[in-house]
Amino acid sequence: MNKAYKDIAILVLGWLLLFLGIIGVFLPFLQGILFLLIGLYILSKRSIWAQRILGKIRRRLPRLSGKMEQARWKGERFIARIEKKFQRKKFIKKIKIDHNRKPR
Repeated sequence: MNKAYKDIAILVLGWLLLFLGIIGVFLPFLQGILFLLIGLYILSKRSIWAQRILGKIRRRLPRLSGKMEQARWKGERFIARIEKKFQRKKFIKKIKIDHNRKPR
């Protein structure tokens, strides 16, 4: 069940960043391209269509490779944070269960 929550959290984060990227293309104070790339990278871990889009971007726009590496790095950090939170919650839950047991 924990894996399902983690997958949902990663998908929600990916779609949120993708949405912010679309908005950022039109607003001058958001870096739309970076948010789009981070969102696509996060979604590419779970869906094939995002992997295909990233592959097309790499082939057609090689000048964006620096931004894509930056997005990949930030996407990996987001995923690592989510995984760390879920592991910490699982550990705390285990401690609470062990603490509530009465010694014999």
